[in-house]
Parts: sequence; structure tokens; C-alpha cells
Amino acid sequence: MATSYPPILDRLGKGPPVKLAGVGGGCIADSRVAAFADGSTVFVKCAAGAPGMFEREAEGLAALGEARAIRVPAVLAVGEDALVLENIEQGSGGTDFFETFGRQFARLHRRRGPACGFAHDNFIGSTQQVNQPLSGPLPDEGQGDGEDWPDFFLERRLRFQVHLAAVRGHGETLAKLLGACEHRLVELMNTAIEPPSILHGDLWSGNFIVDKSGQPCLIDPAVYYGHREADLAMTRLFGGFSPAFYAAYEEEFPLPDGHGERLPMYQLYHLLNHLNLFGSGYYAQSERILKKYQ
Repeated sequence: MATSYPPILDRLGKGPPVKLAGVGGGCIADSRVAAFADGSTVFVKCAAGAPGMFEREAEGLAALGEARAIRVPAVLAVGEDALVLENIEQGSGGTDFFETFGRQFARLHRRRGPACGFAHDNFIGSTQQVNQPLSGPLPDEGQGDGEDWPDFFLERRLRFQVHLAAVRGHGETLAKLLGACEHRLVELMNTAIEPPSILHGDLWSGNFIVDKSGQPCLIDPAVYYGHREADLAMTRLFGGFSPAFYAAYEEEFPLPDGHGERLPMYQLYHLLNHLNLFGSGYYAQSERILKKYQ
């Protein structure tokens, strides 16, 4: 029996865990698998990097799950300093894994939202992600037209990160470059307006797993409603996914014309976030993208 364990596990009514095993890979939370006497296991995340982080993660997982398009771990318990999730046993994907993944991700994006943003701010990594819609609180229902997307992305994503970069000592150059290309960015986004989709928000190879049946499962989201091109742009950073993923996505839910020209500006949000999280190694790439749109 584990002599010390996160108190949140008592909420499950299974008694103390008989074993707690550490899980590698996370850079923000301390992750473990807890095993109980009845043979069941759960996945536990502790010591969030900021207050409210686990509540917001649970909220995002629930929103993704409601789309019933792609698997996410069920939330079993959540508190200020811990999150208990279904422990998904991992397997390996077959030759058609990325085709399946691409189709399921496209179906996820078919779930539309009432406006760009989300009900609460959440986190991308340990950085606050501001999700307040520009028009006020997120409506409870309905489908937005997406006309608010260019201003939302500019204000809530790029300007926020560029300001944070200046505060953290990366100078004012990025702010000046962004100011010089804002009109062009809005112009490009206005050519592809569509109703906002639910987005994972931070999908790269470290934020999905393969379950025992060979199906994809999304983890560690930064959920909000926005343009689906922004979600796909992140998947192409840091090595990208198999071409089969993108071909299947495009077949299931074709992208608007000109998406390749818009892709770098959507990647810019994540590069700026990495600049703010991990330092100046991401500065030059961020600067190059801003100069591209001058």
C-alpha cells in the first residue's frame, strides 16, 4: 500500500492505492498512475503550475469529449492541486493510424461554437490563454459566424504574447513588427471566415497517445473556439504529422483556399509562447514570420 498519496484519490471511494508509479514526459505537472486493490488504475496529475490549471484542463477535456469525434480521457475528480483521469492503456497504431486520426480530427472541428473564445481563460503550457470573446461572455448556445476571428486572434493571441515577450525582456522589436503587419494579417484572415470550431489548442506529437485498440486519444488541451487552421498549424510545428493525417483531414473537411499562406501566422502564436516559456531560442523564428507579412 502506498503510504503517501494525493488526498484527491479518496474521492474515488476505492481506499488507499496499493501502488503509485511515476510517469515521465510532463514538464508542468507531476504525473503518476495509481493502482487500487480492486485491480483498477487511474492517472493522477499533481502540483499544477498555476492556480486553476487543473479545473481548466478538466473543462477542456469535457468540451472535447462532448463532440464525440475523438477519444479523450474521462475526468474522474478535479481539485485545485490535482486532477484524476481515466488511465488509458497505450498501444500502437496500425498503418492507417494517421488516416483515422486525420478524419477524427476533422470531425472534431465540425463542432461549432457560439463565438471565438471560451467560457473561461485557460492555459497553454503554463502561460495564461485569454479566451474572453471580444463581445463579452461566451453565449450559452448558438453558432457564431466567425466574423470576430481576425480581431480575436490578433488581440487575444498575438498581441497578448508579444506584450508578454516585452515584459519578459525580449525587447520592443516584435511589437513594432506586429504593428506594421496587423492590417495584412487581418486581411488574410478575412479571406477565410467560417463559423468557429472547437480546437484542441495545443496539438503536437506530445499531446496525443494511442490507446490499446490503436485509436488516437487527445490529452493536455488548451481548448477554445476558433478557426480550425490555427489547430492544424500547430500540428505542423516540431516535425509535423504523417502526410496521411493531412490528406485524410482535407478529404473529410476541406480547408479554405490560401491556407498555406496563413499557416505561418498561426504558428507564430505558439512560437511566441515558446519564446515566453523557454527563452530566446524561439526569437529569430518569430521575427522571421512577422517580417514575412510586412
